[in-house]
Order: sequence, then structure tokens, then C-alpha cells
Amino acid sequence: MPVEWLPPTPEGDRLHLWPYRSLPRRGFVWFIGGTAALTALPLLAVIGTAVLWGVLPFLVLAIAALWWGLERSYRDAEILEDLVLGAAQVTLIRHGPRKRRQEWQANPHWVRVIRHATGGPVPHYLTLQGGPREVEIGAFLTPEERLALEHELRQRLRALR
Repeated sequence: MPVEWLPPTPEGDRLHLWPYRSLPRRGFVWFIGGTAALTALPLLAVIGTAVLWGVLPFLVLAIAALWWGLERSYRDAEILEDLVLGAAQVTLIRHGPRKRRQEWQANPHWVRVIRHATGGPVPHYLTLQGGPREVEIGAFLTPEERLALEHELRQRLRALR
């Protein structure tokens, strides 16, 4: 599960959340290499002919497009949510793609964990409410992971009060 409770700090309990990666960087290299090798295999039959030069640019373009698409997917999934549950303040910082940063703070005595079973963008959508705004947390997690996170957050907030 891409959820990690870090050791307690003077600020409070700290939680890191990040999206799951089904294709790690090492697998990415193997996938691109394998795809390039398999697309180059039929070219062995046309080596030394004009057909090779007619087909080769399209194969290179296809591999480059695949590379670009996977890299774009990696950049868009560079999300880290950092939740600090302190006695005086609850802080959620979301580091998004392209260095986008959003921050939310509230008094822990007023923070509530709300689960929207339906009606949200994902099943069992989790939000934290307290103060002037309601913010989402862990929208990239699976429904089962969000249910487990809801239970853990409720327990830790209850312990703060």
C-alpha cells in the first residue's frame, strides 16, 4: 500500500501518501528495449533495400511516441501527500506534478474525516473537513486502501483529542 506512517516527530504523527506505480523505472527500460528489439526484428528481412529506409522512420517514431507517453505518465503521477497530525494543528501538503504545491491547515479538534461512498470522483472518496475548506486525501488510492486509511485517520485524530 503506498501509504507510510513515519516515526513521530515533535510536530506530530506524519503520513506520506503516493500513487502506486505498476511499471517501475527498471521495468520501463526493459519494456522500451524489448519493444525496440521486437519491432526491429522484421527489419532483418529488408536490410539493404529501400524498404528499410521507408519503414525505419515510422518505427523510430512509434518507439519515441511510446517513450514520450510513458515519461508523461511518470511526470503526471509525481504526487506526494504529506499529512502531519499535531496536537495544535493538522497540516496537509500536496506536492503535485510540475512542482505544484497546495497546503491546508486546521485545528485538530475540528477536523473530521468524511467518506463519500458515492457521488465523489472515485468510490469511497475521502476528505478532511475543518476550517473554511474541505480537502481530498488519497484520491489515487484503491477503494480498499481508502477504507483502511479512513479507519487509521479516525483512530489517530481520536487519540489527539
